[in-house]
Amino acid sequence: MIPGRGPPTPGKRWTVPAAGPSGVGNRTRRPEKRPGIPARARSRAYARLVLRITDARTGEPVDAAPARRGLTRVEAHPQGSDPTNLRVLLVADLLVRALELGGTPVWALLTGGRRQAELRAAGAALGARPFEDGGGFGAGLGEAQVLHVVSEGGTAPDGVRVAVAPVHGETDGADPAALRLALLARPRSEPVTVGPPALDAAADTLDRWRRAVADWARRPSRPIPDTVRAELRTAWEDDLDTAGVLDVLRAVETDPGLTDGARFETYAYADRLLGLDLTRDLGTPA
Repeated sequence: MIPGRGPPTPGKRWTVPAAGPSGVGNRTRRPEKRPGIPARARSRAYARLVLRITDARTGEPVDAAPARRGLTRVEAHPQGSDPTNLRVLLVADLLVRALELGGTPVWALLTGGRRQAELRAAGAALGARPFEDGGGFGAGLGEAQVLHVVSEGGTAPDGVRVAVAPVHGETDGADPAALRLALLARPRSEPVTVGPPALDAAADTLDRWRRAVADWARRPSRPIPDTVRAELRTAWEDDLDTAGVLDVLRAVETDPGLTDGARFETYAYADRLLGLDLTRDLGTPA
């Protein structure tokens, strides 16, 4: 998917104008044919999925947005600017992205905690979207749902509580994109240890994927296969399973049944959630 455009309409063919500063050249879109996929499986790919998130108060999954098109407030409650609290902000950012991809309007707030300026700066470097200051807002503002994102064992006002496990290790001087990928690679309920080995592996993966995406963008575009789209959505709608999303991308990278154009669209689509800037190298020399 070319950034700024919606998903392709099955059967529709269109051509992008000649390459400009983005480096995306003439790309003619045709449907990706996947023999053997039954019609029922294809229809499931476009069924409305609902983001389910585990409420730390009960340990049970709940609908993150119980009312269709109803406003959902995502409120992050960091208590500092260390790596664990940066992960709290990252999970809140992922929640906002996932809800918006499902068509839910979101109000993103950052509440309480010390050293907010440092945390906001670190979050911006990590690719987190700006959050409003939530200090002056109370409950009862007409939201259909309120999701409080807290560190493991943290407290929050009434509402669904999304707990985030701690981060161990030193992250000073780490490449923000590599750190983001290293944090996304583990479920938010599991502690993460970051250090040179994990960060180097994440940086290598990012470099490989960005070069691949830039290369795939030079091929004729194809729509995301229905089954792949369904796998991506099923992963992130299941308690925000970003590790599962990354597993899908690894499978797509080497699937011999996919064209490069479909790989490009798949990675660009998934990056709307992951926020890894996978299309950064579009237009660079081969």
